[in-house]
Amino acid sequence: MRSPHTGGIHDEAFVVRRDAAGRGGSRISSTPYPKPTPAAFNQHRENLLTEIDRQGAQAPERPHVRRCITVTVLTVAVAPAAITPVVLPNLGSSPAPQAAPASAASVQLLEQAALTVTANPPTSPQNTQFMYVKVTGHTTALSENEDGKSEWSHQSEKYEQWTSVDGSCRTVQRQDGASETLLDTPGQGGFGLPTYRFLEKLPTDPTELLKVIYREAEVNHGEGSNSTTGPDQKAFVMIGDLLRASVAPPDVTAALYRAAAHIPGVIAVPTSVDAAGRRGVAVARVHDGERSEWIFDKENTRFLGERTVLLEDNAWGQAGTAVTSTPVTASGITDKPGQAPTRSSKQSGSSSI
Repeated sequence: MRSPHTGGIHDEAFVVRRDAAGRGGSRISSTPYPKPTPAAFNQHRENLLTEIDRQGAQAPERPHVRRCITVTVLTVAVAPAAITPVVLPNLGSSPAPQAAPASAASVQLLEQAALTVTANPPTSPQNTQFMYVKVTGHTTALSENEDGKSEWSHQSEKYEQWTSVDGSCRTVQRQDGASETLLDTPGQGGFGLPTYRFLEKLPTDPTELLKVIYREAEVNHGEGSNSTTGPDQKAFVMIGDLLRASVAPPDVTAALYRAAAHIPGVIAVPTSVDAAGRRGVAVARVHDGERSEWIFDKENTRFLGERTVLLEDNAWGQAGTAVTSTPVTASGITDKPGQAPTRSSKQSGSSSI
């Protein structure tokens, strides 16, 4: 059964690859972000997408080799005059030498995503209600066959999930149209199993939010932990998990995007496609031959889902393989488990994650 905590699979014979690395903390200004006019919002989006398209089109074609296109090609540089500037202050500390600061294109894309989620009024669910998320796609599982050789296969990630707003009821999950399964009672909630009440208590100032996320990431991936992931990548994965598996107030979602813009090693990918066949642009991070992507709709910068792509051949597949792809097709607030929201947050472009 799929775990709502990590997006993995309980069976120990299967391991899903989701890691990448880096180090260092970041500091962001607490300067408020004024709500733009509709005209300014649309112009900023059009300029951003035009520049990403232009840079993607200029990337030289290369013959297929064992390793995919290098990060240098996939990182999108932004011409200062081409995009309406977004004022972001200097980092309070320098990133680790092995991790460059987030690229200009990724910062712009994340800021546009933040503006998108704050364009609509926030939700105010009651404690008796449930967060609803509908996900499709797959993860990749690796096991050993009778000959002792490794075999990989796609495992379905098609499910619907209802999580109590205040954590007082058990989480309910329905996998691939099967009968409903009762999972844990979240209680107050946390990063592993967030409730709406947990999420709304997170700082809306990106500086403070990033501190909270890094404190959590450092627990098992900080200095002296022997982790190959590192706190930077763990922070990126933590935010991605919240974007995929939760419904949160728009100001919290916007803060998550703006915090991610200051994680070292974050880049922009001009073209990406999710398991539902939807094409978009992506914000990503690379480590150990894998690129973890957050995919956004190219027209309205709405979050579509996540995927992890191999950049080199290994036991998990060939270069270019999406070893995980988990599109979010609907989300919102419902009155009870088994019920879908009358107005899907993901499809309508509302301010929920």
